[in-house]
Amino acid sequence: MGDGQPDLETDEELEELLGFLRDARGFDFTGYKRSSLGRRIRKRMADVQVLTYGDYRDRLEANADEFNALFNTILINVTSFFRDPDAWTFLQREVLPELLARGGSDEEIRVWSAGCSSGEEAYSLAIMFAEALGLDETLERVKIYGTDVDDEALRDARSGLYAAKALASLEPDLRDKYFEQNGARFGFRPDLRRRVIFGRHDITRDAPISRLDLLVCRNTLMYFNVEAQTQIVDRFHFALGEGGFLFLGKAEMLLNDAERFSVMSMRQRVFRRRPGEAAPPYQPAPVKIRTGMSGELHSVARHRQLRDLILDASPSAAVAVDSDGSVLLINSHARVQFGLTANDIGRPFQDLEISYRPVELRSLIEQATHERRTLRVNGAERRTGDDVQYFDILVQPLNGFDGLTAATNITFSDVTVTTQLKAEIKRVREDLETAYEELQSTNEELETTNEELQSSIEELETTNEELQSTNEELETTNEELQSGNEELETMNEEMRVRSEELDEARTFLEAVLTSIAAGVVVLDQGLKVKSWNRGAVDLWGLRPDEVLDQPFYSLDFGLPTEKLRETIQRCVDTGVRTEQVPVAAVNRLGRAITCLVQCSPFDARNGGVVLLMEEGRNNSSR
Repeated sequence: MGDGQPDLETDEELEELLGFLRDARGFDFTGYKRSSLGRRIRKRMADVQVLTYGDYRDRLEANADEFNALFNTILINVTSFFRDPDAWTFLQREVLPELLARGGSDEEIRVWSAGCSSGEEAYSLAIMFAEALGLDETLERVKIYGTDVDDEALRDARSGLYAAKALASLEPDLRDKYFEQNGARFGFRPDLRRRVIFGRHDITRDAPISRLDLLVCRNTLMYFNVEAQTQIVDRFHFALGEGGFLFLGKAEMLLNDAERFSVMSMRQRVFRRRPGEAAPPYQPAPVKIRTGMSGELHSVARHRQLRDLILDASPSAAVAVDSDGSVLLINSHARVQFGLTANDIGRPFQDLEISYRPVELRSLIEQATHERRTLRVNGAERRTGDDVQYFDILVQPLNGFDGLTAATNITFSDVTVTTQLKAEIKRVREDLETAYEELQSTNEELETTNEELQSSIEELETTNEELQSTNEELETTNEELQSGNEELETMNEEMRVRSEELDEARTFLEAVLTSIAAGVVVLDQGLKVKSWNRGAVDLWGLRPDEVLDQPFYSLDFGLPTEKLRETIQRCVDTGVRTEQVPVAAVNRLGRAITCLVQCSPFDARNGGVVLLMEEGRNNSSR
């Protein structure tokens, strides 16, 4: 078995786990990027100390609550009010005025926030429209849909309650205007809340919301692979009305949809849907008229008129010639393209300039009629003054009911742009090859480098999407780091509170020790001095910095410490406080005193003790 086999097995196990999640809970993650998806699942596996995907599947089957923990790990809910302020400013100043100007003053405005997480984005949209239209008109006209696959996040969104920290990005006047304090949290104002509708929706599987004026889907597409992104964009194109706006996240863009979306701001990731149907329009069957012979004649004439209109609307220029060489049909594109008119219908085809320019068509018509097959001429050149046009010409014989050729249809497809692009590509390619040869000939030592550069040039055609994928991966990692940073901030706040409590306790203990007039000395398990209060300083004259962490028995002051060794040891061994022991000593003033010493256990497990020292009173002096 090769070195790559374990990775293959791991990939297969991951796919089996994804299939299990889809079948068991209806969450289809098969369209997600495997790199970020695998990383999030392995993070959850590490939290519960599971090593393989197979073992983790067993854990999911045994513990239903683990599903929610896994989904919360996979679905990174990082959002905030008016996230990326520059993009929202562009939306308010450039997009919103144009959006409002497109419809009437009483037409409904439909907005969809896809992947809304805990609702901050949907409520930001409501605030934006309320500021632009006024609250009353917004309540009448604007309807906002917020959707997500995370049920827990949707519950938070429906409640509309947020902590003060979540509203920190809002200006104070907006917060006071649109939020009402509810205990320790703030609730979105109820009347505007009714215009925001939340629901569960999977953008990879469920039918999209239609007839939209604005679709907001920010930092959601980046979690999906290219195939899933393409399907999602198709749904978004169907959902948007003509001229509707698509607002994406800063790590997302539409690279290959120039035919369907125009760029309004690439920097802010705002796109506009181009005119055109999202799907082929439904064509109803013609109504049959049953009113006798005159009705049938009317139907035939109507069908002929419809046929002529359809042929006239063909996107390519077309000319039809009958078997006698007379012109049968010239559609509108042919009339505009080649300067023909309706009066040319019925004229001999050979009398028209188009019969021999851009190519000799009469011989091609004879050949197609004789061989009974369609002929094609690619890239025929036609010059009109300084302009040059190129056409792909299709000569197609049309057979009648008797099997003989009744007419010939000639179609001209304008390929000028394509041909010019091909010529430009060829010229650029030749220039590149020439430059490469010149560079190669200048220095033989650079041959290896030049070959690598040539290989890099060939690979550049495919690197664009790889760079985009890398950018999306970095954005995903950034959001994961942001989520981790918020957790660290919470832990740091807890540690700060604990530190303040410890400082208060330490200050309190120091104040207690300082207030005791008697000398208090604390010894650790090695009988080294750990505390020396103010009373001990006044009694013996030694400062704390002179005695801390010093062996007690080695200290040289007026108390003979060796006489206390037995008492201290007994206290350590028994863990019981001793009676006061009188010891003859000399205080800091050099006066002989009787010092009463009492030993108490400080740390029964490690053997520390506390010594309480008081100067004995002279009864005769009272």
